[in-house]
This record gives sequence, C-alpha cells and structure tokens, in this order.
Amino acid sequence: MAEPGFLGRVVTRRQWVRDRVIIVSGLTAAATVAWVYLLYMSWGMRHMHAGVAMAIMPRMTDWGAVDLLLVLAMWAIMMAAMMLPSIVPMVLIFASLSRQRRARELPYAHTSVFVLGYLVVWSGFSLLATLAQWRLLEARLVTPMMVSATPLLGGSLLVIAGVFQLTPLKHACLGKCASPLGFLLTEWRDGTLGAWIMGLRHGAFCVGCCGALMALLFVFGVMNVLWVVALSIYVILEKMLPQARWLPFAEGLLLVGWGVAVATTG
Repeated sequence: MAEPGFLGRVVTRRQWVRDRVIIVSGLTAAATVAWVYLLYMSWGMRHMHAGVAMAIMPRMTDWGAVDLLLVLAMWAIMMAAMMLPSIVPMVLIFASLSRQRRARELPYAHTSVFVLGYLVVWSGFSLLATLAQWRLLEARLVTPMMVSATPLLGGSLLVIAGVFQLTPLKHACLGKCASPLGFLLTEWRDGTLGAWIMGLRHGAFCVGCCGALMALLFVFGVMNVLWVVALSIYVILEKMLPQARWLPFAEGLLLVGWGVAVATTG
C-alpha cells in the first residue's frame, strides 16, 4: 500500500510506519534521559542538608567557570526535557515531507539536523538564563536553592509573563508552533542546510512563544520538578490545542493577578 508523496513521490505504508516508530523512539529516549537527569539533580538539591555531594551540582554561592558550565548544562538539559515532547508533531511531519521528497533516502539525518537546530536555539536561551541566574544570585535576589528571594521579583516575573501572554507577538509565535504543516510549507528548504535553518527558525519561534513562561522557574524554583512538569504540560496543551485561543488569554490574566498578589502581599 502506498500514499501519494510530495512532488509526486510515493512513500509506502511500511516506510511511513517505520519512520514514525524510529523518530518517536529517538525523541522519547532523549527526553527520558533528560528527565532522569532532572530528577537526579532535584533529589540531590533536596538532600544537600544530609551531606549529599554530586560532581554535576554547582556550588551554592561564589560560582566559578565550572559552576557556570554546570548550570548551563542544567538549563539546556531541562529545556530539552520540557520542549522535546511538544515538538513531536512538528518533527513527524518534517520527517514525512523529507521522506516524500526523497522516497529512496532515509529521512533520519535531516530530521536529526532539524531537531539539533531547534535545541541549539534553546541552548542559547539557556545561556541567557544561566547568566541571569548568576547575576540574580550575586545580587541575592534568588536563593542558593534557585528560588526568588523577594516577593517583588517573583511578582514582577509573574506579571511580565502574564502580560506577554496577551501580546500579538506571543500569538504570532504560537501560531507558528501550533501549525506544524503550515510552518513547514512556508519555511521549507531542501538539504541538510535547509533542515538546520528550519530547526533554528522553529526554535526561535518556540522561544518567542514560551521563553517568558520558562522565566517563571525563577519564581517556582529552577529545579522544582512539579512546576517543571506543570509548565511542560501547559506548553504541550498550547501547541496541540490551537483552537483553544482562550488558553493563553486565561493564563495571562491568571499570572497577572497572581503576580500582583505576590508583590503586594508577600
């Protein structure tokens, strides 16, 4: 059995199923490794009072170059854990189009390049988050446990994230993320370089859509696994329920109200 392919190529049902199994398995494995790392880091932070020491844990204060690299790795892996599940539909459609354009070639190489480009953008966001955390720690605005130390900072971050949820920029970026086929048909570029550029562009739209929400980890606790899971689920819902246009609006109002309450009553 075969399906009509992009530009007249034909892809067999067997190829289509095999591609999906391999790609979903790869993304699941990568996300699982990232989540195991986060759980281990969270466990280590909760047991530091008992003398637990880990080579991958930065010092509580007075960071050096090694500590900055460890925190950067923590942010990058955390972003991968949170965002990889949300791009499964995008990656599957990319792989399908890539296969259809070159029915005799395996799409995995270009798909891997696409995902890598996406993660590179989030690694850039992680670098900014690391530098922000370092400065906030030095200014004693976040605690060594990576939580906001002042109600004003926590409330301000909540309000900023809430207001951003209501902006046209948020909805423009979300539109690109929530419509995988539309994004790929308008942004398509052939070859390895094309896959890389598309991954970078999709990552940029995704950071534009979700970056402000990720900053809320400074409020809830950078290694607070429950909040990391909650934010991950929310991001998935935003991307996979494009018809629920009320969701970002409701979230924005909730965050603004919450932020005002934290800042004024904390």
